[in-house]
Parts: sequence; structure tokens; C-alpha cells
Amino acid sequence: QVQLVESGGGLVQAGGSLRLSCGADERDLSPNAMGWFRQAPGKEREFVAAISWNGVTTYYADSLMGRFTISRDNSRNEVYLQMNSLKPEDAAVYYCARGLRAWWRDTSYNKVAEYDSWGQGTQVTVSS
Repeated sequence: QVQLVESGGGLVQAGGSLRLSCGADERDLSPNAMGWFRQAPGKEREFVAAISWNGVTTYYADSLMGRFTISRDNSRNEVYLQMNSLKPEDAAVYYCARGLRAWWRDTSYNKVAEYDSWGQGTQVTVSS
């Protein structure tokens, strides 16, 4: 496993934007796909987006496509989540996770079990 650290969360007005970042302490993230999940109070952790090891393939929750963009910079060992047009229902703790695979052919990228390391999360609050 690897220790992941998220940053960039905070309070934003509805319609605003935030950019989340995720880095690893020492381990090289480049061989692995990476993902973002979120969890609101009283709800299950839900898939947001994922990206293949080389950044070529991206995967999104259908409801978020068009507003959120995942990217990575393997030279910096970082993964990002750009969130635009934020809505109050986007408020949650956002988690970065390392995938078990380099990429996915199927839709298993949205399964929590497909990831082996998780960050502690960063809080995103959206005011209406």
C-alpha cells in the first residue's frame, strides 16, 4: 500500500470551482490507475472519476461527466480533480485512491474493491 494525501478542498459557492490534488509520500504512482471517490454524511462512498496509468483513458460517473475532469502528472507523482459548476449536492469528503490495475476494460473502475490505498480525504463544502 501507499500513503496518499489529498488537498484542495474547502468552501465554495454554488457554481464555483475547486481543484483537488492527490500525491503520494514516496511510492511511484505511475504504474497504477488512480481514482477519486466521495462520501457525503449518511451515504455510501461513491465513484467520481478514474484515470489510467498513463493518463490516456479516463472514466467518470455518468452524472458528473462534463463538470469534473481528472488528470495526472506522473512527473510530479500527482493526480488532480478539477470540479466546475459545483452544486450543493457535490458536498462531501473526497478521497483519492490507487487502483489495483493500470487501466480497466470493463466498468469495475467504479468499485471500491478495485483500489488498495486510500487517502484520508479532503472536505468539499458547497454553499447555495
